[in-house]
Amino acid sequence: MKKILFVVLALGLTISNLAAHTSHYQNFKKIEMEILKDGKVIGYNFYFFNKEDDVMTIKNQIKFKVDLFGVKVFDFEGYGIEKHKDNKLISYESKTKQNDKEKFVNLIYEPKKDKFNIKGSSYTGLAETNNVIGSWWNHQILQADSQISPISGSIKEQVVTFLAKEKVELYGKIIEVDHFKLTSKDKNIPKDKRLDFDIWYDSKNAIIVKVSYSRMGNWEYRLKNYE
Repeated sequence: MKKILFVVLALGLTISNLAAHTSHYQNFKKIEMEILKDGKVIGYNFYFFNKEDDVMTIKNQIKFKVDLFGVKVFDFEGYGIEKHKDNKLISYESKTKQNDKEKFVNLIYEPKKDKFNIKGSSYTGLAETNNVIGSWWNHQILQADSQISPISGSIKEQVVTFLAKEKVELYGKIIEVDHFKLTSKDKNIPKDKRLDFDIWYDSKNAIIVKVSYSRMGNWEYRLKNYE
């Protein structure tokens, strides 16, 4: 089965609403997102926040499985820990099991070089600090020129385009949002590895409320709850 990728500005007003500060999340405790495929809930993606002194830690849990005619055809489970200090990423580590294949990322910020040092299952080497981890908790992904895979450590350049101001309904609640399109800058990348996401962002609460993409079906990440 082909690899399923997870993962990501045109208006000045929208850019100002996306100021990249993890301090926006210092009062958050958790973000809960449901994962749907073809309209059916198949798993979850949870983020847990903890602030101690000047370090914010975000723990990520993701799990889902795809069944076909009652038979499990795809199983995915992963865990990650992301740390920020003074609004800057200082470390990230994750372990992921995709069916029987294990993937990982170990990232550390090196102050002397002012770069990230990455050891991952798909990439090992240095990376510029303007990269962000490709996670849906952080609206900074809508500002970045490139992202680091939270699963394998690979780096992909991206283009983010503002589409429209819209209203979406989630779990019986109407939310005013900004709709963005996030795509790979390099169009020579194979289609099954390209970034190609629609993202709906609630600027009032500084939170991504919905993400959708198509790959062997229609996928959605929906914000169910946050504290």
